[in-house]
Amino acid sequence: MAGMKLLPIHRSALHQFESRVRAIGDDQWDLPTPDTEWSVRDLLNHVVSEQLWVPELLGGKAISDIGDRFDGDVLGDDPKASWTAAAAAAGAAWQESGAENREVALSFGTVAAPIYGWQLTT
Repeated sequence: MAGMKLLPIHRSALHQFESRVRAIGDDQWDLPTPDTEWSVRDLLNHVVSEQLWVPELLGGKAISDIGDRFDGDVLGDDPKASWTAAAAAAGAAWQESGAENREVALSFGTVAAPIYGWQLTT
């Protein structure tokens, strides 16, 4: 991914995922995904949870600071709105001045923010 610009590609990934979330019908939340352990709702819950971590981690918090705040159901009664809010907050965190130059403390160690960004994007 050398030479590729993280932020525009990350924005595109969020936008593309948004279009897929918007296409989920009210009767489709319990449908299976290719991972037979997860329903459509489970998959979206996972992705929303990952987005909720972004502002916290880019803001300098460690996983231990956040604890279990994003465990369990983070979608509530309106999964689509939960996605939109989490994606907007994550996108805004990446747009902060110097975000790409920060380090992020992940479960396996501290990494340069772009490494974390590419993990989220891909």
